[in-house]
Amino acid sequence: MVESKNELWARTAATLTAAGLLALSGASLATNQSQQRQQGRNANQAAKHEARTTKVDCRAADQKSNSQCRQDKRNSKQEGRQQKRDIKY
Repeated sequence: MVESKNELWARTAATLTAAGLLALSGASLATNQSQQRQQGRNANQAAKHEARTTKVDCRAADQKSNSQCRQDKRNSKQEGRQQKRDIKY
């Protein structure tokens, strides 16, 4: 009878230990994903700001038509989106 109680405690301890390790590994995965999302957001926001600046500079210099300036802005934003994808994957 004493052996079976010891075995029960050993199994319980092993199960709790395994559950704790599993929970900790999930938490670290969530932290990594959170950091990647934040870096992606930062890259995307920086690209938006750069695109706005590019368009304003383009129109101020009057070197291109408004539609060409819009296209430059779109291209800048698309590059930012690609950077975000590269960070996340």
